[in-house]
Amino acid sequence: MPWKESLEHSYIEQESLTRLLFHLNFPPIDHLMSTRNPGLRSTVFRQIVPLVVLVFLRPVQVFAQSQCAQKLSDLPAAAELFGFHIGMTKDDVKNLVPQTQFGKADEFGVVKTTINPYFDTRIDKTKFAGVRSISLDFLDDRLTSLWIGYDETYKVHTTDEFIKQISGSLHLTGTWSSWKSKGQQLRCGDFQIIVSMVAGGPSVRILDVSADDIVAARRLAKEERDEAKEAGTDREVMSSSEPDAEATKIVGDRHDKVYYSAGCTPSKPIEEKNKVVFATVEEAEKNGFKLAKSCH
Repeated sequence: MPWKESLEHSYIEQESLTRLLFHLNFPPIDHLMSTRNPGLRSTVFRQIVPLVVLVFLRPVQVFAQSQCAQKLSDLPAAAELFGFHIGMTKDDVKNLVPQTQFGKADEFGVVKTTINPYFDTRIDKTKFAGVRSISLDFLDDRLTSLWIGYDETYKVHTTDEFIKQISGSLHLTGTWSSWKSKGQQLRCGDFQIIVSMVAGGPSVRILDVSADDIVAARRLAKEERDEAKEAGTDREVMSSSEPDAEATKIVGDRHDKVYYSAGCTPSKPIEEKNKVVFATVEEAEKNGFKLAKSCH
């Protein structure tokens, strides 16, 4: 039975144990702890403790039995997978199905492809009896997601039948749970397996869960880079729209007693010892400087 139901049953058993101890005339626990008769306390505890341990450990045992501890490295080859397995390379797939074609990896290192024994006349259908389509996802040249869809002629015709079959082939243990509307899933040590019905036939997907985490981390890193780049572009636009401080300066030449208005530059650089900067034209003229002829 599912582990949640077993937990509920165990709670009922705990209540039943309490009632049983009462009907057997066992003294309350607080009375046992305070009694000065060590013989009575020892006798009662020898009788009670095994029952208590049995009842209270059952939820733990049920929960442990409901978990799937297998890892991808533990999975044997299975006839239902036709030689495919998580971790194989694109070259491995090419050796298995030479007609397979791969596109370029996306910016996260993911490559996806589909093999269609049911439709592709170049593929020997006898090697993939009952298979309609096979979808493969690769990350950094390693297969991380395998999906196989079987047609209506496949030897089993229900989700439960296929779960029983694939569990036996892969030596899977643990309790399956519902997935979406009609499917079932099993989460194990480092992978997830999903079984559902598609177009009148069963389908199975095996997924390396760590691959999703890697792709998610890469997507997040790209978003952060894009945001930083966009923020940098905004700062550049803002700075370019601000007036150039040098261009707005009014520079005077002490030697020639002339000043150069904003946007007007002398024909030759002014020596630093003779250079003076004014905030306004009025300030320059007040100090006896005249507008340079080249600025008229």
